[in-house]
Amino acid sequence: MTAPLKHTDPITVDVALGDRAYDIIIGRDVLASLGRRVAALRPGVRTAIVTDRTVAKHWLEQTEASLGAAGIPTSRIIVEEGEGSKSYAGLEKVSEALIAARIERNDLVIALGGGVVGDLAGFAAAILRRGVDFVQVPTSLLAQVDSSVGGKTGINSPQGKNLIGAFHQPVLVIADTSVLDTLSPRQFRAGYAEVAKYGILGDEAFFTWLETNHADIFSGSAAREHAVATSCRAKAAIVSRDERETGERALLNLGHTFGHALEAATGFSDRLFHGEGVSVGMVLAAQFSAQLGMLSPADAARVERHLAAVGLPTRLQDIAGFAQEGLADADALLALMAQDKKVKRGKLTFILLEAVGRAVISNNVEPSLVRDFLQARLKAA
Repeated sequence: MTAPLKHTDPITVDVALGDRAYDIIIGRDVLASLGRRVAALRPGVRTAIVTDRTVAKHWLEQTEASLGAAGIPTSRIIVEEGEGSKSYAGLEKVSEALIAARIERNDLVIALGGGVVGDLAGFAAAILRRGVDFVQVPTSLLAQVDSSVGGKTGINSPQGKNLIGAFHQPVLVIADTSVLDTLSPRQFRAGYAEVAKYGILGDEAFFTWLETNHADIFSGSAAREHAVATSCRAKAAIVSRDERETGERALLNLGHTFGHALEAATGFSDRLFHGEGVSVGMVLAAQFSAQLGMLSPADAARVERHLAAVGLPTRLQDIAGFAQEGLADADALLALMAQDKKVKRGKLTFILLEAVGRAVISNNVEPSLVRDFLQARLKAA
């Protein structure tokens, strides 16, 4: 698998969902086309942009200018950045602001931001007037390759991540890879975990390409668009076959059962970004698969080696404040996993690996095995 040698015209990825199908537009500087595309999609529409304070400093005026040039009225709703906004209070703030902006059922909500803004704005759109359409304009790598695609929206509960939400597909996704230049190295690395996930769970050739070309993705060359487009195609294909996660789509949760528990244990704080939790979670899933005899130790080591090579955390001990209560306690972590959305009648469901590029859904995993595994990893040097 090779990437293009130079930046090309925007790439379009179709999410095939019948009369609810939509396009993902990927490329450098495609944000400028937002107004034109929205006007063509919804003539006469009004919009409200939901964003956070940091993204607003970089991209809000440009977004408003694009919409304004197309004659589209808009208003702005700015929330605090971080997982703290994905809460009941954050949802109330956005919902009331949308009502005050007189956004009607035939208007559009525009989610301008990372995964938090996309999840929050999308959920508010899903419940506003029993459903308003929305557009995703993801500004983080994680959002561009994962959370902006597929229609999962929601907020966190104090008892767990994303436990309150709805499936609500966007009508358009604009993934401008140039906006990623403003991310901190840590934020970009966290998003890269989700890129690597697509190779680990279902595309060994892509994972091999990532092992060779990851530096070019970080530097902003055309390899970045290639990685984003490949990731989006992989997710779009799965979503089109299993929109509401009744089967195959669960594979996209590789690393998330462990990762979400770690996020909850760290209070959904900056101690652990979502992608960092997924990175540790994928390594744990690989190691657990190897312990169960499903995956070769060499493949488990390969997953850990690549994620470590790009600077992502791969061990529980890599998490800030590791010794604090909740992280060094296998029983506490297991209790948090029991609140995972994939739990069915009290039985844990894990996404495990048979090889790099081949993930499987494993139902009814015995909790005692998970506890013993975690105990061993917690004691590992």
